[in-house]
Amino acid sequence: MKIGLDNQLNPFHIAALRIVSAGIVLFPIAVNAIKKIPWAKCWLVFLSGTLGSLIPAVLFCLAEESIDSALAGTLNSLTPIFVIITGALFFNIKTAPNKIVGIFIAFTGCVLLLFSKGEMQNKQLSYAGFVVLATMLYGFNVNMVSRKLLHISSLHITAVSISLNGMLALGLLIFTGFFNLPVSNPGILKGTAAAVCLGVMGTAIATVLFYMLVKRASSIFASMVTYAIPFVAMGWGFYYKEDISLKQAGCLLVILIGVYVASKKTGRE
Repeated sequence: MKIGLDNQLNPFHIAALRIVSAGIVLFPIAVNAIKKIPWAKCWLVFLSGTLGSLIPAVLFCLAEESIDSALAGTLNSLTPIFVIITGALFFNIKTAPNKIVGIFIAFTGCVLLLFSKGEMQNKQLSYAGFVVLATMLYGFNVNMVSRKLLHISSLHITAVSISLNGMLALGLLIFTGFFNLPVSNPGILKGTAAAVCLGVMGTAIATVLFYMLVKRASSIFASMVTYAIPFVAMGWGFYYKEDISLKQAGCLLVILIGVYVASKKTGRE
């Protein structure tokens, strides 16, 4: 996303390219998969692609106009919090006490990690809100897939949902004037290539794997994979020689403790 933003693409271009490229990769599978999905479930599959991929892709790109990638990755760890909240509010899901405690320990680690980066400006906080909204949608979508689409293949859900939303994303590309850009420009080519790579790897392949995990484990445990993202984000920080302090490393340890507590089995599970 940062590469795209640094190379003359706007957030809508990057997000739309991401979904379109993922949809193209998955389209051959979607052609056969849609025949195997009950018509009554098709709208839920489409909604899953909108809430779990298309809208969050736009929100993250908008956020990264003002905040750095490491912070966006850290805030993405809020997803399990919203899995619990949306599960309780919309799906009548009861959560074991240890999972709630673990989630909030890990969330505390995320908050501490946020403040360890120094004082944030009001503009940055408002842009960080885009990431928080995206994690709300992730949380709702995880519950919807695990509760409403459990008996549909993970590959089929991904292929159909992303391919259908790819059509919306293509319309977004047209509406935002992407095809009027000088595509031979080296910067635009580089940004486009980065967005396409993100779509194939970070959306098409990653979404299939994630839905497989959602179906094989609980929705909350599956969402815990988002706690690995701050580590990846900070890894890129090291690569780009950003200032990574011992405070930040300590905050990540708190996150790991929360993950352990939340994922531990209890006698009632």
